[in-house]
Amino acid sequence: MNPSCSAAPLTMLSLHQLATLCRQSPIGKCLPGAFYIHHTALSQLDPQLQAYEALARSWLSNDVSITLVKFHFEKPALSYLFYPDFDSMAHPALAASVQIVLPNGRTDYRSYCNRANPPVLHRKETFVAPDYPGYEIFARLTHQQVALGLLENSRTIGTRLGWQNRLQAHNLMIVDHRLACPLEQPSSPPQAVPNIERHRAAIVRNSLSKPVRLALEAGLFSPEATFFDYGCGHGGDVSRLHRQGYASAGWDPYYQPQIPLTQADIVNLGYVLNVIEDAAERREALVRAWELSQQALIVSAQVLICDRAQNTHAYGDGIITRRNTFQKYYEQEELKAYIDQVLGVDSIPVALGIYFIFRDEAQAENFRASRFRSRAAMPRVRLSIRRFEDCRERLQPLMDFYTDRGRLPKVDELSPETLRPLQVEFGTIRRAFGVILKATDGGEWDAIADRRRQDLMVYLALSHFGRRPKFRDLSPPVQQDVKALFGSYQQACTAADLMLMSLGRMEIIEERCRQSSLGQQRPNSLWVHVSALDQLDPLLRLYEGCASRTIGRPEEAAVVKFHTSTPKITYLFFPTFDTEPHPALHTSMQIGLRDLRVRYRDYDPADNPPLLHQKEQMITPDYAGYGKFAKLSQQERNWGLLDDLSAIYDRQGWEECLEAHCAELKGHRIVWRKDTNPYQIKLLQTARRQRSIASETG
Repeated sequence: MNPSCSAAPLTMLSLHQLATLCRQSPIGKCLPGAFYIHHTALSQLDPQLQAYEALARSWLSNDVSITLVKFHFEKPALSYLFYPDFDSMAHPALAASVQIVLPNGRTDYRSYCNRANPPVLHRKETFVAPDYPGYEIFARLTHQQVALGLLENSRTIGTRLGWQNRLQAHNLMIVDHRLACPLEQPSSPPQAVPNIERHRAAIVRNSLSKPVRLALEAGLFSPEATFFDYGCGHGGDVSRLHRQGYASAGWDPYYQPQIPLTQADIVNLGYVLNVIEDAAERREALVRAWELSQQALIVSAQVLICDRAQNTHAYGDGIITRRNTFQKYYEQEELKAYIDQVLGVDSIPVALGIYFIFRDEAQAENFRASRFRSRAAMPRVRLSIRRFEDCRERLQPLMDFYTDRGRLPKVDELSPETLRPLQVEFGTIRRAFGVILKATDGGEWDAIADRRRQDLMVYLALSHFGRRPKFRDLSPPVQQDVKALFGSYQQACTAADLMLMSLGRMEIIEERCRQSSLGQQRPNSLWVHVSALDQLDPLLRLYEGCASRTIGRPEEAAVVKFHTSTPKITYLFFPTFDTEPHPALHTSMQIGLRDLRVRYRDYDPADNPPLLHQKEQMITPDYAGYGKFAKLSQQERNWGLLDDLSAIYDRQGWEECLEAHCAELKGHRIVWRKDTNPYQIKLLQTARRQRSIASETG
């Protein structure tokens, strides 16, 4: 026994406390039964975890080599794991482990050196801090492996043989933390340059492609807009837009080679860049598509893979699929940098892998500003004013304008059909609005103006990261907004920059998160549904905007996680948010705001994924389903199911909690399990009544 152990403070955590602290750690790999972290990152753990580890280490011999530390959740023990090739090997094998059982310090040593099939590591970047040497190399390899489906069904790849079998099934090997195809046998002839069949990558769709659909929803298509699809494949977007009344055409080197390349208001380069194996030709396609566009170019490429490729070969900077097509899977920040560098633009991300580029700077700025406009409800009529009631139809356009812009319109901003009746009846626009103020609450109109002022501040603050537009580059309506709401463009930019400076102080972010009446409060974060983002404090909207401005907010994300201890935003994918009472987390996409590094993590449904509880806390009361969600949560609180949130963090914990309370779910409702003993039901009902009395009197 180490002599120092007798002097070590017996600072023991309960297993519940231990698991909670580990799951909250921004560094380290958390599995259902344990938490792993590299020894260099121990100092970044919660102080209680550091003290817990120090207690175990006091029993450890000084000559033991350590790579990872494993915190067990099911027993009071820590294991010290030695991977001698952690830095040099992409998937190092475990050489030895030492387990310390607390509090008596019982030691269990195991060697794996002579085992033919030792455990191996995956996702090495999850164990270390972002500043660890090799972190980016580790993360890049993991991203490639996730894209190819190599890390699915993790139980079968935890050992050397299992992992080798997975690589062999995909006909891949790893060289210097990079995926590659296996070398040919000496007797084999030299591998020829593959005859890639690009046309086989074209997809037959039953609806508009996502990039074109987003462009329609964003208002890029005016009634007279023309459309050209560069690399149209089977031409689905062209025919569907034509049926909607737009002049459209498309060219494809295989399917539509006879169609001439023609200029159009809107040009689509949809998922073309990722299927061209030649880098120079890829660049040429982007440049030619941009030359054809007169107003806007839509560029999209694969950044996340939904179809897990099988039997692929590494080739160039991408892979050759089993269909003999080429695919380059971009990282989101890589794709934006590529577009901007080739075209000399500041492309606008609208979703993962989808960017808009505008010819006219004013149109680009108007689109950017529109993306940060929050919802505002028109004030209700509170008093019955005869003149207001008699002229309500004529006053309605004026109320609509103020609700939309937060200010009164200039004369030339109203159509003659709207302006003339107002002038005849009231003389001026301001007098007409005076009648509106008599029938409504003036404070509500002031609140709308303040909200629009905040919208502009968020937009201008985010423009600081790129090329902030000159005042003349703003569209006329936005120019008038700035003058009316700030007085001058200089004052607006100053206010925006002051707000931006606040982002550098995490204590301010944490305070705003804690003060937020919207969102689910967690120990180190605030969780908000994407539908409610525009209702948040403007500083928090700016915080999330720093991520979405460059990376693009994933359309599939349901919840946004605002980190309060480190500058990070995480988008959480809960595909069944609306339909399941406790949806499982499918994927997370974390963005570090210091370097805009993106980290993806997939959660296998079979591997005990995290669940979501109390969904109504993340949405606004007008969200469809809010009442149903709130009623379920109240019922679960009454039953005592939510007393220990950390214990029901994942599916296994939730199912154990339901079983302990003899409960089961029927839709968004808790009912007794049919096999429950009646006497047990009485006991639980008594406990529930006592708890209700205690809460009322307490």
